[in-house]
Amino acid sequence: MKLSVKGLFNLFISSLRERIGTTIPIKYHVLFWLGYFTFNLIRWGSFHNDFTYSLQTNLVEFPIHIVVIYFNVYYLIPTLFLKKKYLQYVGAIFLILVLVYIVRTSLIYTFTGVLSPELGRPVSFLDFNHFIVVALGELYVITFVTAIKVLVDYSIEKKRNEELSQLQLSTELKFLRTQVQPHFFFNTLNNLYALALNKSDNMPRLLLKLSDLMEYVLYEVQDSKASLLKEIDHINNYIDIENLRFKDRVETEMHITGDIEDVKVPPLLLITFVENCFKHGLKNNEKMKMEMSFEVINGRYLNFNISNNFNPNTVDEVKKGIGISNSLRRLKILFSKDFELKTSADKGVYNLFLKIPVS
Repeated sequence: MKLSVKGLFNLFISSLRERIGTTIPIKYHVLFWLGYFTFNLIRWGSFHNDFTYSLQTNLVEFPIHIVVIYFNVYYLIPTLFLKKKYLQYVGAIFLILVLVYIVRTSLIYTFTGVLSPELGRPVSFLDFNHFIVVALGELYVITFVTAIKVLVDYSIEKKRNEELSQLQLSTELKFLRTQVQPHFFFNTLNNLYALALNKSDNMPRLLLKLSDLMEYVLYEVQDSKASLLKEIDHINNYIDIENLRFKDRVETEMHITGDIEDVKVPPLLLITFVENCFKHGLKNNEKMKMEMSFEVINGRYLNFNISNNFNPNTVDEVKKGIGISNSLRRLKILFSKDFELKTSADKGVYNLFLKIPVS
């Protein structure tokens, strides 16, 4: 489909209206051109010691610059250059330079009565060297302003991608956190059912503990960081529930070293490793001994150790538990490489060591 000059102009104006101001507010376009015009006026006025001529020529040139720049940035680059139509793009730029020369030279001669006195010699219309000078000057303006636009767009796009990346990581973290304890609540409800059948006196205590756990998970844990003290309380509640469930089959020890009062950690992270102990440490009505320690080092890092006995026949199951892989993914998102996670299973004892930065 062929477009007339009027149709092409209308298409350009329509495209310009849609695109201008979408990444850079229009007020900054205005400020840029006013600043550039003032700089050029003073620059050439001082160079030739003729501010009147500088004002006249810049009043002619800058509207041309503005039209050419926006036509290039918002129409030619998207429709030709970015679509790898390089020959068409170069041809369009060359045609623009010819038109700019004709229009610019004609208008300047009309307003001033001379053609480029800055060359220091008489200049005739369509002089080849004169055309080269004007074309290079226009190319300079096109390249200079387009480079600024590209850099600004790059910075904006980079910031947008970083925000999207952070949003994606935040969404994934929230998703991972939702996976932390559903199976625990499901198991606890089964325990409640079993206690109800047996008319156990422990049922009210279990309900209260479960209520505390649910309140913490659903209402108190809303931020990316949680108090280490509250996390330890949460772990203790969980252990109490499991003790009610397994009665005298569980023996636990907890050691705390360093000042943990103001320490904050990712919420519901450490509980996963405790759950893992109960999940794999109690098989075939055996007893389980679990030991854990929290050590805060210089207020900067937390060393967390946990160990429990387990059935050696389940070693592969222990190492491949979904809770561990879930936590590892969270650690990578939260701390990149600034953490340490080690696990080992030897002679019926499973050990886990975790070192993370704290705030």
